Amino acid sequence: MAVSADDFAALEERIHRAVELVKRERQARAGAEARSAELEARVTQAEAQVQAQSPMMEQLQDELNALRAERDQVRQRVERLLKQLDTLEL
Repeated sequence: MAVSADDFAALEERIHRAVELVKRERQARAGAEARSAELEARVTQAEAQVQAQSPMMEQLQDELNALRAERDQVRQRVERLLKQLDTLEL
């Protein structure tokens, strides 16, 4: 079973191409893992910000509800005053 120099050179070339392919794939994987880690860190940071803002959002919602209730009270008082003025003009 003799192997010719051309067969050996072809095999050597195929091995070199395979090695280069493995190197590129490892680099791509390392890059993907780095991007994944960065995105996971961003998600964690965003979740922390949402958690930190949650009490503030609840406080703002409470204030908004209080202002709406106050507006309704003022509207009712103005309507009563307008009715009283209407009765005076008759």
